[in-house]
Amino acid sequence: MNTLAALLPALPALGWAVHARWLHSRLTTARRDPLTGLWTRDAFTRRARRLLRDPRAVVVLADVDHFKQINDTHGHAAGDVLLATVAARLAHGTTPGGVVGRLGGDEFAAVVIDRDGTMPDRLHTLTRVLARPVDSTSEVHTTVSLGWVRAADHPGEDLSVLLRRADEAMYAAKRSGRSGPRRARLGRLLGSVAGRRPGRRGAA
Repeated sequence: MNTLAALLPALPALGWAVHARWLHSRLTTARRDPLTGLWTRDAFTRRARRLLRDPRAVVVLADVDHFKQINDTHGHAAGDVLLATVAARLAHGTTPGGVVGRLGGDEFAAVVIDRDGTMPDRLHTLTRVLARPVDSTSEVHTTVSLGWVRAADHPGEDLSVLLRRADEAMYAAKRSGRSGPRRARLGRLLGSVAGRRPGRRGAA
């Protein structure tokens, strides 16, 4: 009885601790894309901005080529498997210390710290890895166009502008038809390329 009496005052605090852990778990889940497990756009943005304080930061934009054709040929379930596979390979290819998010549909972004100056080689390797067939469905595969930009090349520009530069480079890579990532050009942006890409479905 004495033991129970001693525990009673602690019960409200214990209840709040359990509730806080549950709430934290729910919030973390809400910040993750349910299909790929990557960070959602807002959660990615918060983490990416912190990484951009490092002058070695590199911003990468990735877009799955011919994604609508994959869906039309193999079905949306196969498309979802492809997206999940691309996400896992991107996450693996941008570690350690990087952050990857799904911006929507078949578009992904990452910010990586290039500690040893090998980012061009790493991205070329990543491009080849991303083009491999899906392990569980070997007939489902396509290439992934990558555009990238070094934050140090454009001092003072924030994440949104750097993403636009990476987007411009990625679209140039997609149009060229060459396999391999494309680095953003120096100088002024050419302008928005929104709406000029091949059609794709919305977020899965």
